[in-house]
Amino acid sequence: MSDTNQIKVWDLSVRIFHWSLVGAFFIAYLTEDDWLDLHVFAGYTIAGLIVYRLLWGLIGTRHARFSDFIHPPRVVVTYLKDMATFHPQRYIGHNPAGGAMVVALLLSLLLTILTGLSVYGAKEMAGPVAALFVGTPNFIGNVVEELHEFFANFTLFLVGLHVAGVVLAGLQHRENLVHSMINGRKKAE
Repeated sequence: MSDTNQIKVWDLSVRIFHWSLVGAFFIAYLTEDDWLDLHVFAGYTIAGLIVYRLLWGLIGTRHARFSDFIHPPRVVVTYLKDMATFHPQRYIGHNPAGGAMVVALLLSLLLTILTGLSVYGAKEMAGPVAALFVGTPNFIGNVVEELHEFFANFTLFLVGLHVAGVVLAGLQHRENLVHSMINGRKKAE
């Protein structure tokens, strides 16, 4: 496909965010029991990336803005039905299901971060919220640890759905969406 048939969709910032988040999440997920320092560093990296993405979602380029891809639930449901019948409308930026997935992933990651900070504070007496856990019973640390593991696993589940949606949308629209998230370009029509 020639460059004249492509348009710029994902700015460099969005692409760096996306792939950095992928790497940091999997580092955090895979180091949860064995390398606490690396796990914590990856968690803080994810927190910084999420804060950045929330800001960029408000002031970033057109297709990076939440206003470009967050749709009412009825639009998302209609899009999913159209996907199921292999006749979804094509969107240049995120489609309604993709936009809903971005929101779900951001929320799940935020809850994973908050519970992770709580586990770090309660079990290690370290991190920015450690003072909140001074003198609390051990079971509090165990509860927040279970919540942290739940949200980390739920995030991984959402990642699986996201990848499946990317593959399905790519097949339905005959475009390589992974390549688009690398080079920032999609076919114009």
